[in-house]
Amino acid sequence: MKLDRRAFIGTGAAAAAALSAPHVRAASHGKPKVVVVGGGAGGATAARYIAKDSNGEIDVTLVEPTRMYYTCFFSNLYIGGFRELSSIGHSYGGLAKQGVNVVHDWAVGIDRDAKTVTLAGGAVLPYDKLVLSPGIDFVDGAVPGWSVAAQNKMPHAYKAGSQTELLKAQIESMPAGGTFAMVAPPNPFRCPPGPYERVSMVAHLLKNINPTAKIIVADPKPKFSKMALFQDGWSRHYDGMIDWIGQDFGGDKVEVNADEMTVSIDGEVTKVDACNVIPAMKAGKICDMAGITDGRWAPVDGHSMVSKMDENIHVLGDSCSQGDMPKSGFSANSQAKVCAMAVRGALTGSKVFPAKFSNTCWSLLDTDDGVKVGATYKATDEKIAKVDGFISQVGEDDALRKQTFEESVGWYAGITADMFG
Repeated sequence: MKLDRRAFIGTGAAAAAALSAPHVRAASHGKPKVVVVGGGAGGATAARYIAKDSNGEIDVTLVEPTRMYYTCFFSNLYIGGFRELSSIGHSYGGLAKQGVNVVHDWAVGIDRDAKTVTLAGGAVLPYDKLVLSPGIDFVDGAVPGWSVAAQNKMPHAYKAGSQTELLKAQIESMPAGGTFAMVAPPNPFRCPPGPYERVSMVAHLLKNINPTAKIIVADPKPKFSKMALFQDGWSRHYDGMIDWIGQDFGGDKVEVNADEMTVSIDGEVTKVDACNVIPAMKAGKICDMAGITDGRWAPVDGHSMVSKMDENIHVLGDSCSQGDMPKSGFSANSQAKVCAMAVRGALTGSKVFPAKFSNTCWSLLDTDDGVKVGATYKATDEKIAKVDGFISQVGEDDALRKQTFEESVGWYAGITADMFG
């Protein structure tokens, strides 16, 4: 079935329509206040649904430093030449029109006792419920020789926008027959198929502009998401171009030198012309500042996405540790709707239904050659647990692969409308 914008948004709207009308619980300071930190697939969706479904009876403030949000999902298609950068950029005007108070600033402190968020500009925002969806940060020292200070020479491009532009420009500037290297991240990380779709898109670009170029992938893992599908696609479309070096062959023993543009894999040093370093990841820094992480991620209760360390804080998307769901835009959007319903229930007494979740991750291998993996999930007292799943199969015909790609385009239109209004 082709998933279009109307069908995608309908999955959330049906549940929202069934919710009872809000009856706001009295608060000494007037309307209940919700502050949402982070304006991506989790935060933007949560802010929009809380504001929309409470009919203005909850005061919702979204804190997001960027005025234009570039989605990490579909950014690989920009690298491959299938999208313009402007097509993955989104502003927050739609949310403002729907009653969300959008504040472009950095959240730099959380006082859990006072229930306030402090912004870099000096403002202090009180909250009854706080939703944190800040995405990822990187683990210091995860790749020896690399730090955020080296990201202009060896981009991570795992926060989309200028980094994505920079990486594509570096690939396009490679000499004929040059070498592109990727250092892939360890589990768990944002978008499990993402690095390997990126390899496919880099290969597609190089096949067109630099066909004798080579790609090296140093991977600390013995296997990766959709591995058989990607490796089949690489052999069909980019035969001989891509060398994947997994854990068994030293892919977990990597050092880089950004000044000399070298990558050392198990002691063997290779001079490269462009290098994409994707380090180990952790919850966005504000989660650590709030004191709600286990050192890397923020544990949550799957029934409501509420922090296991603070009943007034909910954590969504890449930053949370919740069980079986992958860290993806689709997952964050799905979790945000459950969170929004729980927040509304807590603040207005409206009905809360059992939490259900879904996720699909599409990847493009080459022109009209799309594959996908996905599952449905339910909340248990222990975690968000997988119920069932599906995955594309090696050997599918061209028509089905094209349909899968077109389905992903429909989903992108749907989820961004659902996020940003």
